[in-house]
Amino acid sequence: MSRPDKPPSQTGGGETAAGPGNRLISRVSAALEQVLSSPLEPGLYLVSTPIGNLADISLRALSVLERAELVFAEDTRHTRKLTSHFGLSCALQPYHEHNAAKERPRILARIRAGQAVALVSDAGTPLVSDPGYKLARAALDAEEKVISIPGACALIAALTSTGLPSNHFFFEGFLPPKSAGRCKRLDQLASLPGTLIFYESPSRLAAMLADVCAIFGTRDAAVAKELTKLHETVLRGTLEQVVEKASGPFAEKGEFVVLVGPPTPAEMTDGEIETHLRRVMDDRSLRDAAREVADLLGVNRNRVYKLALALKDAGAP
Repeated sequence: MSRPDKPPSQTGGGETAAGPGNRLISRVSAALEQVLSSPLEPGLYLVSTPIGNLADISLRALSVLERAELVFAEDTRHTRKLTSHFGLSCALQPYHEHNAAKERPRILARIRAGQAVALVSDAGTPLVSDPGYKLARAALDAEEKVISIPGACALIAALTSTGLPSNHFFFEGFLPPKSAGRCKRLDQLASLPGTLIFYESPSRLAAMLADVCAIFGTRDAAVAKELTKLHETVLRGTLEQVVEKASGPFAEKGEFVVLVGPPTPAEMTDGEIETHLRRVMDDRSLRDAAREVADLLGVNRNRVYKLALALKDAGAP
């Protein structure tokens, strides 16, 4: 038997109560109105933008982009898609490695004149693998305000979704394009006691993974592809397993983050442990230095303490 339609629920004042979605929209609108009602202070605003999913933009980022006198972007065509999607009226100008030296003094002059200037990268957080560092440093050297508007970052999204250790990590970015230079750099990174994070392009992914596997051997690893996008994929396993999974069509297209877990305690040589001990023995007691290094490297404390004693007896600082 069919039931009659239920009448809409009523509030005390006789108005139809808003559903959960409507309440959220109302509060988001109110929050945006509040921040949009006041002008931005002069300064350089480093605005994080989505790495794929436009819904990852923050309310604060939208409000800064809307209020800034000028927004500098790596590729204005790319950023225009974002600003058009949200109906932003900001003026865009290019800032990239080819015009950075010429544009930096002009941008600083605008800030000195009292303008709020925003900087965005093509995707993610500015200054991470893009040319914004020198501009931010120049602004700080000139004693101008530099304000970071946090948001999406591919390396953090990858790290937190792979299950690899996140208490210590090292971001390398892009390795050298040629195998010889790449292997030399990987050798330098091999003993670092944390998860290593790299960016890589489709054309070099297979060769890069082969070199990583050859240098690092058996470690836990992951490759994240197209994070936050429709075809987001994260491959996990040992390095050998990941290399096999990431071959063929998988590597032909996309943006990749490669992560390699830290060396196991058994892989740490006495020399590597001693290197870490020398860095901390100056301003710590022998026992505290040994405890800190053992915890950092995941190595047996007695082993580290014996090495510290030997260093002290040999006159090491």
